[in-house]
Amino acid sequence: MRLFDTARAEIVPFEPGDVVTIYVCGITPYDSTHLGHANTYVTYDLLIRRLEDLGHTVRLVRNITDVDDSILPKARDLGVDFLELAATETARFHRDMVALDTRPVEAEPHATQWVAEMVTLIERLEARGHVYAVDGTVFFDVSTFDSFGAVSGYDEATMIAYARERGGNPDDPRQRNPLDFVLWQPSLDDEPSWDSPWGPGRPGWHIECSAMCMGILGETIDLHGGGSDLIFPHHECERAQSEAATGTTFVRHWMHAGMVAYEGTKMSKSLGNLVFVSELSKTADPRAIRLALMGHHYRDDWEWFDADIDAASALLDELLAAASADRGPDPAPFAARVRAALDDDLDAPSARAALVDLARAIRAGGDDPSAPTVLAELGALVGIALDRPAAPLG
Repeated sequence: MRLFDTARAEIVPFEPGDVVTIYVCGITPYDSTHLGHANTYVTYDLLIRRLEDLGHTVRLVRNITDVDDSILPKARDLGVDFLELAATETARFHRDMVALDTRPVEAEPHATQWVAEMVTLIERLEARGHVYAVDGTVFFDVSTFDSFGAVSGYDEATMIAYARERGGNPDDPRQRNPLDFVLWQPSLDDEPSWDSPWGPGRPGWHIECSAMCMGILGETIDLHGGGSDLIFPHHECERAQSEAATGTTFVRHWMHAGMVAYEGTKMSKSLGNLVFVSELSKTADPRAIRLALMGHHYRDDWEWFDADIDAASALLDELLAAASADRGPDPAPFAARVRAALDDDLDAPSARAALVDLARAIRAGGDDPSAPTVLAELGALVGIALDRPAAPLG
């Protein structure tokens, strides 16, 4: 298997041991699962299914960020407790992941349950001289970590711009460097608060994932993933603080999925153009959603059009019809194409094409009774169950 590594900016062999440790950044549960989320989690689900197909055992950890600068204002606006909001949206997320038939996680840590470990991690960083505190806010000092920027490869101006856009505050006069980032901060009066050596408060965003990832999977993991919007600052900062604390490699392979727009416009809550999985599933079989997502390479940014689900539903009908046939052509070349595509930087569009080609060849005829069975097996490999008819909708 060869996969693109973000930090090395090239496609490289991915050669883990028998047990593969993967951490994928999960949701901040203040809104429903949209197609951008689905695109990300189906990407890693395809990877995990192929790794299991190759004989690996995969340990997948996917967190729930139930306290940060996004969920707290939303809970305040709605007039509900932030944990109540998190529980509601996490339950909806779980239903969507079940509908999309993603592989179960080994662990799903909630940030609020790992604050003690976050405090301990910040104390380790303090002991090693990587932090400074101002008025109860603890900052990571990027000048103490020489390779800061190695995950993204961005220049300083780009990193500052993304920090400003994605939750950082490079203009904070308390910071020694615009790229320094918050590890701990005082809580507002209506925000949750925990005790710490620097005063009561709550953790910064980035420290949460480092504590949860290393606490469950260990100081070095095989692969860390998420959407491409997490490359900087989140994953850059995660790597810096983790390696500064441990002195060892945090992640062997960084993998990121592209962004999804909607009919020519960025998909965002502010524009009101999010396509939610739970809503789409009311009018389309979730397997068709997966097939639609598989029409795009995971690293590409792409646009969703409403007609996409109709085309994918038609493909699902073809696959289901072929899987119920009696015989077809020799399926071995098609099976080889599916697996080769997945091993080639997780080329889902080519894997989908091979699957559809086999279905159409079965419909055209043949005398191999194993063809429909192999089609169903290949469907299962990519998360498209072909052993049941199309789901009733509405």
